[in-house]
Amino acid sequence: MKKYTLIYNARLVDSDVDIKNGAVLICNDKIEGFPGKDAVKKMLSDNSVLKYDAKGCTVMPGFIDMHAHFRDPGLTAKEDIESGSRSAAAGGFGTLVLMPNTKPVVSSKEMAVINNNRAKAFGFADVIQSVSITENFDGKTISHLNELDAKTVPVITEDGKEVCNSAVMLEAMKIAAGKKIIVSCHCEDPFLADAARPFRQNALSLLNKEKVSAAEKKAAVENLKQANALLALAEDTATYRNISLAREAKCHIHLCHVSTENSISAVREAKKRGVNVTCEITPHHLGLSGEKLPEIFNIVNPPLREEKSRLECIKALKDGTADVIATDHAPHTKEDKLAGSPGFSGLETAFALCNTVLVKENKFSLKKLSALMSGNAALILGLKDKGFLKEGFKADFAIVDLNEVWTVKGEKFASKGKFTPLEGKKLTGKVKASFFNGKLVFSDFGFSNNL
Repeated sequence: MKKYTLIYNARLVDSDVDIKNGAVLICNDKIEGFPGKDAVKKMLSDNSVLKYDAKGCTVMPGFIDMHAHFRDPGLTAKEDIESGSRSAAAGGFGTLVLMPNTKPVVSSKEMAVINNNRAKAFGFADVIQSVSITENFDGKTISHLNELDAKTVPVITEDGKEVCNSAVMLEAMKIAAGKKIIVSCHCEDPFLADAARPFRQNALSLLNKEKVSAAEKKAAVENLKQANALLALAEDTATYRNISLAREAKCHIHLCHVSTENSISAVREAKKRGVNVTCEITPHHLGLSGEKLPEIFNIVNPPLREEKSRLECIKALKDGTADVIATDHAPHTKEDKLAGSPGFSGLETAFALCNTVLVKENKFSLKKLSALMSGNAALILGLKDKGFLKEGFKADFAIVDLNEVWTVKGEKFASKGKFTPLEGKKLTGKVKASFFNGKLVFSDFGFSNNL
């Protein structure tokens, strides 16, 4: 039975179109078309059509996140499939690639399918569960890759870790290339990362005291600067290696959370040489500078960088060196954050932060932002019916108010992870509603499915 839904009085934007005073007609879970004024007027009096007045807000394709952590199975005090999916809906995301650093590690097609199907059952967003490059992150076993297929598992990754053995990584890339599977790389030399760890620990031990003196705060900053310098070198070293291996293996690599000038330059040069490399930049590396206080105290991997690297990240998105914006949504419990666990929740602030920094401050077009948050990821992942406002495509939408100014409060997140480095900051642009498979799954707009 066909069920029709009309979203009207809207601006329609994807990477290719920008239409004012538009409308979208949904049939079941797909876009039926874009009716004109006369057709909309007729449908407004048709009681069989479910109708939503967008009140002049903007309809964009549901955002696609190539890098998120839902912590399921095994770490569900931080997040689970349901809470992560609700957080995704609140942030306007309709599709997310999940990292495999769970407990146990997702190291098989069967485990990936379980998470994919659980998300479908909840019905807030689609997930694409990635699989580890080495079995259980053991750094050496890759026989499980022979059982994978790109349709079910389009991405493998050791995210949160790096495959230390270059010979193992090369062989894994060759297997992936033969299957047309993307190898997503967390570029961080583990030995340099180990060298940085004591500096971070020293800083945390100083900052976690009940009373922190000015001298202790200064010492913590100096420790973090030393850690961050080592971690910048760790990123650059692993980036050069992984690009070289991918070139030899003729493999598509996708570089996670690129954050340094040198790594961006390496990607730019690799693309010129014909290496099949794509990369992502996170909202927090666009909007926050690790040179400033108190932002330097927000522990994340890779760290928040100095201002010149932040500006280089923006430039990379503008000139096409960087392909997508990905959240690296990494929720933690309050206790784990206090203990120094790196990362924080990012799904529910991603659009607002990117709209503020890229569109409002750096004059990106909204079409460009849609490409970075939806269209390009759909093309990279081979999603043939997502990422664009086109007839026959899935009816996954984010309805956004581009000009609403709001204050971030982590306690209001749908995610279990309430920590955000944006706490108390004012951002411009807010997700007002989300549709997934043609159904309203989030509303801050007075919308209801009971019309």
